[in-house]
Amino acid sequence: MLKQNLQQKLLQKLSPQQIQFIKLLQVPTVALDTRIKEELEENPALEDISLADMNEVVEDYPDRDPEDDFNPEDSGDEFDDFNIEDYLQEDNLNDFGNRYDNDDDEDRKELPIAVSNTFFENLQAQLDLIPLDDKSYMIAQQIIGSLDDDGYLRRSIPSLVDDLAFSQNVIAEDEEAEEMLKVIQSFDPPGIGARDLQECLLIQLRKKDASNPIVKNAINIIENYLDEFTKKHYDKLERLLGLAPDELKDAINEILKLNPKPGDSGASNIKQLQIIPDFHIAKTDNTLTLTLNSKNAPELRVSRSYQEMLEHYEKSSEKDKKLKEAVHFVKQKLDSAKWFIDAIKQRQQTLLKTMNAIMQYQYEYFLNDGDERYLKPMILKDIADKIGMDISTVSRVANSKYVQTEFGTYLLKSFFSEAIQTETGEEVSNKEVKKILEECIGQENKKKPLADEKLTEILKEKGYNIARRTVAKYREQLGIPVARLRKEL
Repeated sequence: MLKQNLQQKLLQKLSPQQIQFIKLLQVPTVALDTRIKEELEENPALEDISLADMNEVVEDYPDRDPEDDFNPEDSGDEFDDFNIEDYLQEDNLNDFGNRYDNDDDEDRKELPIAVSNTFFENLQAQLDLIPLDDKSYMIAQQIIGSLDDDGYLRRSIPSLVDDLAFSQNVIAEDEEAEEMLKVIQSFDPPGIGARDLQECLLIQLRKKDASNPIVKNAINIIENYLDEFTKKHYDKLERLLGLAPDELKDAINEILKLNPKPGDSGASNIKQLQIIPDFHIAKTDNTLTLTLNSKNAPELRVSRSYQEMLEHYEKSSEKDKKLKEAVHFVKQKLDSAKWFIDAIKQRQQTLLKTMNAIMQYQYEYFLNDGDERYLKPMILKDIADKIGMDISTVSRVANSKYVQTEFGTYLLKSFFSEAIQTETGEEVSNKEVKKILEECIGQENKKKPLADEKLTEILKEKGYNIARRTVAKYREQLGIPVARLRKEL
């Protein structure tokens, strides 16, 4: 049986302009320039003032074909639904473009990125120095191409041999591939081409002085007692190896100098170079000054030639079909250009508004060079209420934007933290508790590291009444292992 129901629903839909703003808000500074270039290529009615020639002669509107059919009734009111004044703008966009451009010329320079060979290029260069026949060379190349970014070979030798047969029509034996793998394992950095951690460490140790008793003991530990070493069962190792505590300590220190991931030793430096801060906070005489990175304030404007096309239309007495279509196209592009400029403006205003609220909220923290004891508990809602915006908007800014301070460059998200109540009823940031926890572990006796229960007692003595499981959670978030794995000789 069919029934008809009348329902009333309240739906909220985002306009194209709002969607464009949300997308631009999420774009980090490093990618904004690319996004603007894309828009400039797609929309001829949008201009970059820094690139445009202000003295360019504007061509007259092209002549119309008098033979085109024209029906006066077609003109209708379709061309009268816009105001030409909406598209004619004063040359005040320079102010908009430079409003936040407070950086000195030195600050505006691009951060230099060192040009260097990649990990795989370095291996290939070493391979090229070895005299090999064609078959051996191709096997070695296949092995290098199969290494992971950390330098390990995680494909089996039979799989590599199969790959050579299918992809390069090279028939090789497992023994030949094993032999070439040993050649690659002799390359720098030491440990390259290992199939597991044990082999990686042994390759590095065997490149050292084999007559040194410390190296001998280290090789013995990794080769025969790796499980006891990783679990830090040092008493057991002393008994099994018949070593004195000092001898075992020397061997352990020798192992700790080794690189467990020889392939990605320079990856962290490269990643840091890719961060471009969205804001700068400067401190002068106990006063903080916030500026927006000039890259976030491009000098954009609506094209003069497109504005003049509309002016020409308004003065024109004839409105043929061809002109009709041209005006529709021009109006569409002008609207799109205006929307994009407005979205960029709104992005700048939202970024500054949000960061300024964060800076004011955490003023003492920034003033005291990032001392986490001054970091107040702060959640997204605190900032959203302060600036009168939605929590999702603040979240988009906090999760993708960086600020450069005198004590480092930080993701805005790192300034947000939950509140913990002390015994006196005062609310403090959980980051303050983490800082104290980190200091306690840093000052502990490494021969007898503090268990989570003991850390909980110490925090309670300091006035932070939190559960042991919370201490364990904070310790894990700090990347600190359990007490047993922190033990040293």
